[in-house]
Amino acid sequence: MSMIARIFAIVGIVVGLTATAALAQSKPTAVNSSHELAQEKSSLIVTTDYLLGPEDVLEITVWRNVDLSKTVTVRPDGKISLPLIGDVSAVGKTTVQLADEISGKLKEYKENPQVTILVKEVNSYAIYVLGEVAHPGKFPLKSKTTLLQAITVSGGFTATAARNKIVVFRFAKDGTGQIKIKASYADIVLREGSNQNIELKPGDQIVVPSETMVLVP
Repeated sequence: MSMIARIFAIVGIVVGLTATAALAQSKPTAVNSSHELAQEKSSLIVTTDYLLGPEDVLEITVWRNVDLSKTVTVRPDGKISLPLIGDVSAVGKTTVQLADEISGKLKEYKENPQVTILVKEVNSYAIYVLGEVAHPGKFPLKSKTTLLQAITVSGGFTATAARNKIVVFRFAKDGTGQIKIKASYADIVLREGSNQNIELKPGDQIVVPSETMVLVP
């Protein structure tokens, strides 16, 4: 083999190895992205007093009964569907409360049913920031979050924000209607109004009106 042929052969091997290495590095990217998304969902804190909401994914296990055990998603109407017992309301209940209710309904068909529920995905644990903030929208609650933290993650106030006229709309405990909580940024930061920097709950809607809205009678 001539010297030129050897050089081309070596170059070909180097190019091939480089392409293979680049391909090997590019493949994990998609895998890593999926893994990071799964980690993000699983990182949401779910305690025993967590109240279920729409789009939450639940793994319901009935001991020694595979046919009755299912993975279900809470529907927008707040209910889930299970074999034998049909629709069951899930929204606003803890996993223990829901498990007790399902167990009670199954007693008509099975002796001493033992039901356990695991929250596989938390999709309803979110708040909504509206009005005069830089990035209004829906934001997931990954841990305890205060009103000021919600304003921060939404990009802060705009120039025309009436920051001392913030309103938080929250669903009532009985699930009917909403309560309105007022807060002032100046009171929280400059005065003795830290109690207005409330801890937010899933479904809270934070509205920051504009100064023009406040001035209109």
